[in-house]
Amino acid sequence: MTTNPCPSEVRHLNLALQGGGSHGAFTWGVLDALLEDGRIEFPGISGTSAGAMNAVALAHGFASAALEFPQHAKPRHKAARERARAALRELWEGVGTMGFFTASMANNPLLGLMSQFLSPYQTNPLDINPLRMLLQRTVDFQQLHAAAGLGGMPKIFVCATNVRTGQGEIFTAQRISTDAIMASACLPQLYKAVEVEGEYYWDGGFSGNPALYPLIYQTACADMLLVQINPVQQTTLPSTAAEIAERVNEVTFNASLLGELRAIDFVRRLLAEGKLDPQRYKNVLLHRIDGGAALSELGATSKARSDLSFILRLFEQGRVQGQRWLHTHFGDIGVRQTLQIVDHC
Repeated sequence: MTTNPCPSEVRHLNLALQGGGSHGAFTWGVLDALLEDGRIEFPGISGTSAGAMNAVALAHGFASAALEFPQHAKPRHKAARERARAALRELWEGVGTMGFFTASMANNPLLGLMSQFLSPYQTNPLDINPLRMLLQRTVDFQQLHAAAGLGGMPKIFVCATNVRTGQGEIFTAQRISTDAIMASACLPQLYKAVEVEGEYYWDGGFSGNPALYPLIYQTACADMLLVQINPVQQTTLPSTAAEIAERVNEVTFNASLLGELRAIDFVRRLLAEGKLDPQRYKNVLLHRIDGGAALSELGATSKARSDLSFILRLFEQGRVQGQRWLHTHFGDIGVRQTLQIVDHC
């Protein structure tokens, strides 16, 4: 473990964080391992749903340190990294203590049956969501806005789906808010659409889980680490109604991501063949920590499980995978891509 690494040791790596209910605690573990290591700075972080919550909690920690200790603003400084680790822990231990992430149709057959006939506008007219209160308690968005642009602060990109247009909307900089995060995590079967700036939004997973293009176009960094918690492949054929519904959800929420990965790979091949101008097109180097394969063994209903022991179990799994990735691939950052698109897609 390092404290304040020398500038020559520091690598730059964008983060792309998937959503997936309480399985986002796995991502917390990955982030904790990266922050503890201390040799990586994050120019940009794109997140959806639980990934967006992880992104803003991490950035809140950096912002808090940057505003209180300007000389320690850069994330490679131990003070900033420890603040970020503490903010992530507060968020997820809050989820575990609350014992709630989101209701699950698979966990609650009655709710699943009701959803066929009643909308959340009828079943939850007050639009009560404990996650909103937890997020407001954990993340100071005014601090985030005040610290935006300071040295070492990552750019945050949060994806939500515009109900009217059907397109993904990226919230960043001063537009990052509690409403934007809740919009990114709004499952329409359970919650009313979230209004932001006069438009209504549903879960960002429908349009980008997570969105990769903001990291390509709005940061100078070429390396991107995808922390994936939604499985792409399944080894068993779903047969029950709940299993079928969950597999449809997984396919839907991975579709836009796979499309972006194929597009990135296509550009990389054209650059390698000399058919594109390298001054105009970025040669993106993709990396991945795959929690999807491991977490799929827990079953779809576990995405709604949020007792503290389970949250901490996911956290430890993520830490192990994060440490393993650092040991194996830290030297590849800025040098070569480690995600094989053909095998992945």
